[in-house]
Amino acid sequence: MDREHTCCFTGHRPDKLPWGADEGDPRCIAVFTQLTAALDRAYESGCRHFICGMARGGDLLFCRAALDLRDRRPGVTVEGAIPCESQATRWPAAERQRRAELLDRCDFETMVQHHYDWNCMMRRNRYMVDRSCRIIALYDGIPSGGTAGTLAYALKHDLTVDIIRPE
Repeated sequence: MDREHTCCFTGHRPDKLPWGADEGDPRCIAVFTQLTAALDRAYESGCRHFICGMARGGDLLFCRAALDLRDRRPGVTVEGAIPCESQATRWPAAERQRRAELLDRCDFETMVQHHYDWNCMMRRNRYMVDRSCRIIALYDGIPSGGTAGTLAYALKHDLTVDIIRPE
């Protein structure tokens, strides 16, 4: 898919989200509703391809919402961008299973590199931004960490930004 029709996502892991990993929490449900609305806005702006980094927390929420969008709207594809083969190795079993189920439903799966190194997450983030015209961010405003870095990179590359606060 071309860049003009692609949207990617960045967001926090459970340790930075007020609901942690509990997707049944009312705050998480409210954020999922906001993600759904942000995806609808991206679709209305012309985006048809959605890239997710497949990390714990916000990424898996986004993936689920993008797959829901695909079920509701024509022409949507979803890509799981994986930083390395061992991304989920140390995750809790339930989250590994959920990630695997979501990846199975994606239209595309891209392995950015095979082996883990200190830079693979940033490479994955740049892979997504470099292929997108728009980014949706689940971002608390703290100017450090992977989400902040990905947003800064996206802004430097003139992506349209849609920020959802996790509160």
